[in-house]
Formats: sequence, structure tokens, C-alpha cells
Amino acid sequence: MKILFIGDTGTISMAITRLLASQGHELYLLNRGNRSCTLPDNVRTIRADINNEEDAAKKLEGMSFDCVGEFIGFVPSQLERDYRLFKDKTKQFIYISSASAYQKPPAGYVITEETPLENPYWEYSRNKKACEEYLMERYRKDGFPVTIVRPSHTYDERSVPLGVHGNGGSWQVVKRIKEGKRVIIHGDGTSLWTITHNSDLAKAYAGLIGNDKAIGQAFHITSDESLSWNEIYQAIADALGVELKPYYVSSQTLADMSSYDFLGSLIGDKSNSVVFDNSKIKSLVPDFKAEVSAREGIRRTVRYILEHPEYQNGDEEFDLWCDRVIDAVEKMKEIFRRPI
Repeated sequence: MKILFIGDTGTISMAITRLLASQGHELYLLNRGNRSCTLPDNVRTIRADINNEEDAAKKLEGMSFDCVGEFIGFVPSQLERDYRLFKDKTKQFIYISSASAYQKPPAGYVITEETPLENPYWEYSRNKKACEEYLMERYRKDGFPVTIVRPSHTYDERSVPLGVHGNGGSWQVVKRIKEGKRVIIHGDGTSLWTITHNSDLAKAYAGLIGNDKAIGQAFHITSDESLSWNEIYQAIADALGVELKPYYVSSQTLADMSSYDFLGSLIGDKSNSVVFDNSKIKSLVPDFKAEVSAREGIRRTVRYILEHPEYQNGDEEFDLWCDRVIDAVEKMKEIFRRPI
């Protein structure tokens, strides 16, 4: 098939690009061409800034596709632009939304595609919901062939999945664990979470391409495995061969004590126990099975980052913030231990 992806070679799109290229599809990436990573030989780049709609339209003139995948649409105005560009150019439009848009706090811990989309804590998630609503309106009114995919905490070899980290990414937390420092874990670490390796998501995504039954439908794609945050952090420590020294702080306290957006990423997402029911995606892609366990995926990722210094991005500001939070909480505990 002839397929176009909008966006760079990010965590989700890179795995799908590699898989589809290996299957022999005619694949195009529309982006500014700034990434230096090596692409398969049968992947072509259309160099354009999609935000410059006039230029993008010129670059796409005369082209049509079996499928267009949108990976960098975060607000409805971007999807309105996509509709103008592709309404007559594609047989299918797959939009990457987010499972974080599901109801928070959840009414039940098992999440299906029928779970309401309602997240009052995170603007990112509300915008994803608004994007979905716009696209489904275009499907109902204009027959725009949309399929919606909702990933949840998808990762690859370049970044370790975490609950609490700074703007610099995961390495500083890995470094703290490696150096035997105390590491902040939100809550008491017992809430359940699902992490999905990007190679597994890619298999299900590829199975939706060209599938007429996927048009006008939404699917989340995740692993079936659910682990506590304690198990996730322990897996990181095990991969490093060191002792884990957890320091527990409530999610609300972290949100209140920080300029980081923990209200959204924790209260609106990771502090909630969730288990995803993947029956719907499996009904259309029967061969889909997430094969990379969380422990194996974390082991691979830790090894890869240790072997590739370019992904060891320090975040001294976050490191100092962790120490300040731990010191502040310890002082507060001491105050309350004093007799009245």
C-alpha cells in the first residue's frame, strides 16, 4: 500500500515505519527532515512543515494514499488543517490520540473503548478528546475515513518508562537509582499501570491499515500486562544490578510542590490504577499480542541507554528538585512526630 505519515521518527511512529518498510509498503514521511536517524531504504521523505499549509499542499499535489497517519496533531486546529489537505487524498486517516483522555478518576479500573473521555486535570488529554470529536464529526457528516488509536505509555529503547521525571527525560532518575540515591515514587507505588513497547503497538497499528472495519472506530492499543509502580521501578534497579531506594510522596503533594505538570501527568493519568481490555483491537487484528514483557522491555532499554551516551541527558535541575522535596517531606514528618 501507499502510506504517508505526518510527523518525525518519534517513539510510536519509528517502530511503525520500520515494520511497514519491512513489509514492503510504499512509505512516505512528511516532516521537516531534521532527524538524523537512519531510515529504511524504501522510506521517502517529503520535506515540508505541515504548519505551512500552502507549502505542504504544493508538495502533496497530485499524490493520493491508501492511508495517512497523523502522529503530531495535538489541538483541533491542526486536524482541521489535515482535513483540508487530505479529505480527497486518502482512503483512511489514522489519528494517534491518547488513552490519558479516558475518564479521570475512572469509574472502574477496567478500561474499554466505551469508557467516557473526560479528564479535568490535563489540558493535553482534553485537547486530544476535542481532536477526536472533530474527526468523528467529519466522519459522520462528510464520510472522512478516520480511525482513532489511543496508546498508553508507549516506550522504546531510548527512554525508560517512569512515573516521576523532569523535563530532561528518564536518564536522571536512572542515574539516581544507579548511584544509590533515594528515588521519588508517587503514592505508595501500589497502583497498577500498563507500559507498552513500541514494537508491539506497531503490529496492531499495521493491522488496522486498509481494514474497512476500522473506519469510524476508536481503539486503544496496549499490553495486557499490568504492574505496580513498585514493580516497574524495581525492574529498573534490577536491570542496573543495584538496590532500589524508593521514597514515597503522594501524587497530590508532588503536584502542589512542583512547577512540573504533575497535576496532569499524575492526578490526570499515572496515579490511577488502570487495566486495559484489548478485546476490540484483537477482534480486528486477531494475531495481535504484546510479546515484550515490561521487565524484558525495561532491561533492553536500560542496557541500550547505558551503551549509548547520547541518550544519557542529565537534568541537574530535576535532581536538585528531588533532593529538596525529600528534605521538605522529611522535615514535615519530623514536625508531626513531635509531641503536642
